[in-house]
Amino acid sequence: MKKFTIAILGTIFVALIACSIQSTSADHLEPGQGLFSSEEEVELVTTDGTKYQVHLQTVIRTGDGQLITVDEEPAAAYVPHEISDYVFDTLMGEKEIVTIDNIKYEKVQYTFTPTFKQRWIGLYQINPEPVVNLIMEVDDLKQAKMKHKHYSIWKIHGCWDLSNIGHPGVQCLPIFQVLVPTMVLEADDTVTNQWTILRELS
Repeated sequence: MKKFTIAILGTIFVALIACSIQSTSADHLEPGQGLFSSEEEVELVTTDGTKYQVHLQTVIRTGDGQLITVDEEPAAAYVPHEISDYVFDTLMGEKEIVTIDNIKYEKVQYTFTPTFKQRWIGLYQINPEPVVNLIMEVDDLKQAKMKHKHYSIWKIHGCWDLSNIGHPGVQCLPIFQVLVPTMVLEADDTVTNQWTILRELS
């Protein structure tokens, strides 16, 4: 009986290890770069030397419209996967062809003004219909508006059900992101992010 129990426990242990590895390796079954570098971390690379160039202009105003600051950042990171092309092709709006230094690019400009809830939670969904509902209880929202929060990164998230590649439930991936100088915003401040993204034509 003791040997049988040890065999069963050993089988369960092996199954648990295999299941934990599956979620990180499942999206690497297809050829090319996977979405995740670990179970929790999305694979990101800087845009230097890639087919993408990302520029972000951020305009911050007080609740009554007074200009606080304008920041421009030309350095970004993105997910080196076909999902980035999908977001660029289908969710960011009209494209135009531009030539810079004798290189042809597709160019898109995407403007986004996150709500206070989106800023507080740090989730900036580009999907046309919200896949993730940002729910905050009235008291939580009131308390959050009385606190100061530091912001040092802006993102464009795509949210999908990724259970077919071993990540159960909806996952929101930071498809494009830019680090910015750290700032503190009041609850009624407004942020307008204008993303200009170029993708080199092959």
